[in-house]
Amino acid sequence: MALFGGTFDPIHAGHIAVAEAALRRFHLDAIYFIPSVRPPHKTRPRLARFVHRYAMVALACAEHPKFLPSLAEAPVDGSPPRVCYTIDTVRKFHHEHPADHLFFILGADQFLELPAWKSYDALLDSCDFIVASRPGFRMDPLRLVVPPEKLGRSDARDPHKIVLRKSVVHLMATVSSHVSSTEIRERVQGRQSIRGLVPARVEEYILGQALYR
Repeated sequence: MALFGGTFDPIHAGHIAVAEAALRRFHLDAIYFIPSVRPPHKTRPRLARFVHRYAMVALACAEHPKFLPSLAEAPVDGSPPRVCYTIDTVRKFHHEHPADHLFFILGADQFLELPAWKSYDALLDSCDFIVASRPGFRMDPLRLVVPPEKLGRSDARDPHKIVLRKSVVHLMATVSSHVSSTEIRERVQGRQSIRGLVPARVEEYILGQALYR
């Protein structure tokens, strides 16, 4: 199974395309979409309320039986939003699903920022990574992020794989999407159509709740 974390503000067609490609390539049993209540690396001062972002994720997952919305990083008992770290979420899933092989899906830009993440050495050991990028992206920048002592031995230099001592980084450079959550928010604010940029049910929710106005 795989974890797909993010603010999902809102979830859009690009997220779904990445998940569908990962599902096919890695024969995944399930992909958990995990909206973050308060991501540590986002500088945008205001996010849509968690309840709205989770609702949009749930709507987007409704038509895909192997896509599951997750409350793993949700607020607890009405307490103020807390910073959620990926290493803690991964450990939580390991504890709850000890027999499952775990992947973490993220974009190439996010992977390049991994050294700034909490306990990133431990994170590299804790699961395999599916790094989604546009066609033509090369592995070399990703290799530079990995400490040399983490690298494993590989007989064949696979252009789409970095073998580590305890995990593997897979490059999935087959998904091309120019959609961004920022563009969607700006289009909504400017009263422009977002049809096709987000799942139909998500579009209805955004308009019905007057989000991003």
